[in-house]
Amino acid sequence: MHEMSYVLRLVNLAEEAAREQQAKRVTRILVSVGETSGVLPEYLHKYYTKAVQGTLLEGSVLETVDDPVVAVCSDCGLSYHPEKEHCYACPACGSNRADLSGGRGVKLVNIEIDGE
Repeated sequence: MHEMSYVLRLVNLAEEAAREQQAKRVTRILVSVGETSGVLPEYLHKYYTKAVQGTLLEGSVLETVDDPVVAVCSDCGLSYHPEKEHCYACPACGSNRADLSGGRGVKLVNIEIDGE
């Protein structure tokens, strides 16, 4: 149920950004959900309608996109998606040494506002 706390945080961020731009309301927000974040997009959508009541986001649409994990092999430099079937090792050289990027958090990517 930690998705509700994420939804509330995202609503607050979007509302703050909208107020800075003197918007009358937000029509849509785009949220990136990291593959390893542990957050399920369907629960974000489930709680969204309730969380936006009485805010500039009331009536807006929540859109989510997946943010996959990308590993960069420390030995050969290949960028790849770590797979369980390869024991998360580099598919090119078999190394288990890699730096991970992306796929970690839940991020507000964009908001669409109505200025009128």
